[in-house]
Formats: sequence, structure tokens, C-alpha cells
Amino acid sequence: MSSAWLLPEHIADVLPSQARRIEELRRELLDMARGYGCELVIPPLLEHLDSLLSGTGNGSEIKLFKLVDQLSGRSLGLRADTTPQVARIDAHLLNRRGVTRLCYCGPVAHTRPDGLNTSREPLQFGVEVYGHAGLEADLEVHELALDALQRAGLRHVMLDLGDARLLRGVLDGIELPSATLEALTAALASKDMGVLSELTRDMPASSREALLALPTLFGGREVLLLAAQRLPDHPLVRAALADLDWLARHLEATHPEVQLGFDLADLQGYAYYTGIRFAAYAAGCSDAVLRGGRYDEVGAAFGRRRPAVGFSLDLKTLVTLAPSSPLRAAVRAPWSDDAALRRAVRALREQGETVVCVLPGHEHEADEFDCDRELVREHTAWVVRTL
Repeated sequence: MSSAWLLPEHIADVLPSQARRIEELRRELLDMARGYGCELVIPPLLEHLDSLLSGTGNGSEIKLFKLVDQLSGRSLGLRADTTPQVARIDAHLLNRRGVTRLCYCGPVAHTRPDGLNTSREPLQFGVEVYGHAGLEADLEVHELALDALQRAGLRHVMLDLGDARLLRGVLDGIELPSATLEALTAALASKDMGVLSELTRDMPASSREALLALPTLFGGREVLLLAAQRLPDHPLVRAALADLDWLARHLEATHPEVQLGFDLADLQGYAYYTGIRFAAYAAGCSDAVLRGGRYDEVGAAFGRRRPAVGFSLDLKTLVTLAPSSPLRAAVRAPWSDDAALRRAVRALREQGETVVCVLPGHEHEADEFDCDRELVREHTAWVVRTL
């Protein structure tokens, strides 16, 4: 038996009902981002490999599909994340001096899935704000991210906050091989105290105590007070805790329906983020539906280091968590070579109506549209009648 219809693992077609919901939400989120002053960009799906890997942190290359350009012989890659491309656009093409707000929505490709039920071809929507180092930009991005989840109809959202500067403050003056640092951040994120104890065995006592304390620092706002007592009195640590407190106070005032939490040991993307990082969780999904934060070094590889903060999400995943949307109302019309009927159908479509013409022999078939009206002939005119 032929298997030509089979797709690779974690790759799937998007069928009409879900495709309709994805497209409706895509349009709504792009319009929402435009309401914040974001400009839409559409980077290419593939480009030179070294460009795609610039400023993305450790572990990025393993996600990239690689191929050879038949024109130049150079290595190309299918993008696994759009942020480096948007950073290149901001730094090299737009080259503006002030604040630039950019948004995007397009597919990315991963060589491996992020989880058991995740796609290797996410449809990534994201927002990036460049040019402002203050917390005002962080707050705007957080509010935009929460608004996106609200537009999708998600309820019981939890926003998890952390900061990459905490670990940098704790490790200040300690030189670690990249492999050890990667193992350390993984042990902190998984709260593996055994591995963490082994990795910190030869470190100074104060740093070791702080690292062993980090996995216990998760919960509500009280975590910030506890962290101030248990972590070193370092400028980076003080700044991180103060910024997290400022951001939490403002988010509580504008989004009281969102549950705020802090996990100071969750350092996912540590090599990438330079300040506050965040992840949003929703009922029905064990993994984050949205991730973001501050990454001021992302444009350095393109010759222009700019303050940057943003977030991204997978629209395909978001649609599976969002409430079902009703079918679009439509008008059913018979097929006929009557010129008056064709003019009536065209006029309705120009008014924004969906008109489904029933082809001969298919009068009893169902479709994706909710035909609540029909086009019928009354005397010499074609009129719309409620079904």
C-alpha cells in the first residue's frame, strides 16, 4: 500500500475548521498589535545559517533544519525562531534611533518537537520593542501579551516571572565552563537538588548557599522579600528584585484577573535573556503558552546593540486551548445561469456576505458554513430569506 499520504512525525495538515479559527485569531492579534503601534514585518523563511544563529543562545543550532544554497554554496537554515531575523531588520535595515515596535506571524520549523504533543512547524506570532531600556517597555510587552491571551478567550491565566540577572549576580566572579553553566541552569530549572549540590560543591560558601536557595524561591510576592534575605546583596540581584516588584505592582493594578507567580530558579533561555523573563500558563496545558522577556544583546551580532524586549507564542497551540468559535453565518444560493441571480450573488459578496452556491447534485451536503439564509426568487427578483 502506498504511504504517499503520510506526513513526518509531529507534522500535520491544518483542516478547514481549525484553519478558520487560526486565521481569525491571527488577524485579531495582528490588529491588536497594530493598536499598540506595532508595525508588521515578514522575514524570509530561510536565510544564511550564521545569521539565524546570531544572538540566540546555546542549543539553537540543534533545532535548525540545514541545507546548502545551490546558488552560492553557502549553508542555509530554515528559521526555528523569528526573533533573530526581526533583530536583524531593526539593526541593519530600519536602523532607527528611537523606539521601534515590530510584530510578525509566520511558520517556523524545528528538527525536534518541544514536547510529546507539540508540532515541529509552529505558527509563531510575536512582538518586539526596540530602543527603550526602561521598565515601561517591559510593562507594555507584558500587557500586550496578556491582551493576546484574553483575545483568544483564555481564562485562569497564570504569569510566571523571573530574572536572568539573579544568577549572574550570584555567580559574579566565578568562571564556569559553558557545559557546567548549562548543566547548572538545567538543574535549577528542574529543581534537582542532588545534581545542584554536586555542581556547586567546590564553589565559595556564599554562592553555594544562594544557588541551593534558588529552587526554593517560588510562589507569590512574598518570594521577593525572601529572596532579598537569602541571596547576596549584589547590585544585579537588588536591581532584579526591585524591577520584578515594580512590574508585579503595575500588572496587579491593570490585570487583577491574572495570577502572578515567581520562580526565581526557572532560567530557561539564560544565555539569551538579559533581564526579566516571563511565561504564561493556562488551564488545560502543562507547558507555557507564551514566553518572553528582555534580551538586550540580540542585535549585537548585527552590529547594533539595542535594548529589546518581546514575546512569542504558537497560534496552533493557542487555538487548541481557546473556546470554540461559532460557524460563520452564510447565505445559501442555488446554481443557475440566470444573470440576475449572478448579479445578486456578486452584490451580497461585495457587502461582505459569504454566499455558498450549491452546485447541481449537491443540494443536501453539509459544509463549514452556517447557512442561516437563502437566496430565493420571488416574482422577478432574487431576495434573501431567513431559513
